[in-house]
Amino acid sequence: MLVVSAIIGILVAIAASNMRSVMNRARQKRTMSDMRTLALGVDSYATDQNRFPAAAGYALPSGLSLPTATIGVIVPALSPTYLRTVPLLDGWSSWFTYSSDGSNANYAVRSNGADGVPETSPPFGETHTFAADIILVNGSFVQFPEGVQK
Repeated sequence: MLVVSAIIGILVAIAASNMRSVMNRARQKRTMSDMRTLALGVDSYATDQNRFPAAAGYALPSGLSLPTATIGVIVPALSPTYLRTVPLLDGWSSWFTYSSDGSNANYAVRSNGADGVPETSPPFGETHTFAADIILVNGSFVQFPEGVQK
């Protein structure tokens, strides 16, 4: 009986670990999908206005050059004309951030990943950790999850 209980305990531990990984992967995919939706709305706005929505002059952590703000600052520009519902939170219930340069000719949408902490010098390109930021610039992902996550 003790051996059977130990085997069941080991199987439950393995299943729980895999379930956590599957849930984080689903959160990443949802986050990337919401970021594509935001990019579609921002690009539609830019088509009509010849510029991207302004980020309202918030300061970024050191090492980054664009002003940033939570995505909420551009909701009035996008909703309801370009997006019926603007996604505000990523898969881990943290606010997306939005950045635009001074001339509003470039923009970035960012999720701070599972840990909710912005990376001051992201490694750009493929990432292999759930804590890594997911960054979309001018409609293209410049940092994104790929492969087996740690």
